[in-house]
Amino acid sequence: MDSIGNTMQKKAAELERMAEVLVTGEQLRLRLHEAKVIKDRRHHLRTYPNCFVAKELIDWLIEHKEASDRETAIKIMQKLLDQSIIHHVCDEHKEFKDMKLFYRFRKDDGTFPLDNEAKVFMRGQRVYEKLMNSDSNLLQTREEEGVTFERTLVASEFIDWLLQEGEMATREEAEQLGRRLLEHGIIQHVTNKHHFVDGGLLYQFRMNFRRRRRLMELLSERCRSIPESHDSPFCLRKQNQEGGNTSFLSVSPTKEIKVVSAVRRSSMSSSCGSSGYYSSSPTLSSSPPVLCNPKSVLKRQVSPEELQTPGGPYIKKTFTILGDAVGWGFVVRGSKPCHIQAVDPSGPAAAAGMKVCQFVVSVNGLNVLNLDYRTVSNLILTGPRTIVMEVMEEIDY
Repeated sequence: MDSIGNTMQKKAAELERMAEVLVTGEQLRLRLHEAKVIKDRRHHLRTYPNCFVAKELIDWLIEHKEASDRETAIKIMQKLLDQSIIHHVCDEHKEFKDMKLFYRFRKDDGTFPLDNEAKVFMRGQRVYEKLMNSDSNLLQTREEEGVTFERTLVASEFIDWLLQEGEMATREEAEQLGRRLLEHGIIQHVTNKHHFVDGGLLYQFRMNFRRRRRLMELLSERCRSIPESHDSPFCLRKQNQEGGNTSFLSVSPTKEIKVVSAVRRSSMSSSCGSSGYYSSSPTLSSSPPVLCNPKSVLKRQVSPEELQTPGGPYIKKTFTILGDAVGWGFVVRGSKPCHIQAVDPSGPAAAAGMKVCQFVVSVNGLNVLNLDYRTVSNLILTGPRTIVMEVMEEIDY
């Protein structure tokens, strides 16, 4: 059954980038409407409804720190133009230009190309929002295969809800929708072993449509050439809000200092490409970062049994971490148990007292000693903004 999960992950990874463009573009459109950047405009005695001026938009992006300079802003908008999110009002320009030209979001004039892939993401977003705004208790903490998972859906109950809400007409159609949502990386089976079927299996949303996307994410290409391993790190913090590097200070037990920069994925996926670090020199440089996989900070791996042995050289600590706009500020790595690989010194985790080399015992009350970093990361990313973590730390004698 693992091959099903691997196949779904691979397909979801290919489609996820398009989903991010769609969601990010829609969030920008709504913000621009709210800021009155999009409005009816006149030129040569003709009115162009719901459009924006390219030059004014670039000013707005820089002012709101969505782009560091005009060249970057142009690249961001060109990405949206290439993906048919926006277009020139007369379709006379295939390039986004820093001029007094009128552009418009295709969703505002009904010209957005609704191919099958886009339809699935838009349907998934609508279902997600409706579910989040409903009074139903569909999302609950449940157990499957002896493991407890947060914010889960029972497939059959989800189908019942889709029918009650008028989203689908028959159970067969609702099940097919669930399968499409899974194939596009919007939902997943909790252990990634099964496709979507009408029954008692548990599923979670992988994609958080409400997470605020930064436009700079559209320009970050993911490398898929580095294979995954259970020992690869998963970063739980993004680049800083100014768009520069966020350097994680990772200190090993030998006090050797490594400066690494890490980027949280733009969605709740731990597919290939999410498990690398972007390392860079602590000095300023205009050269692009290099993707690498740093060595573990641990002196040696320990077992869950060793951590729980009475009288052992470990002490338990509990942290309550409130995530900020870019994440929680730490990296988990390894398997059975996971450990803290790196901590952003300016992030929420560091403020709570988290340190490298601590072993993760529980997340929001769920024992995770026998889980790998992907599962632990998913629990955090699909859970509440405030997380309660128990860790075991070696006692210094």
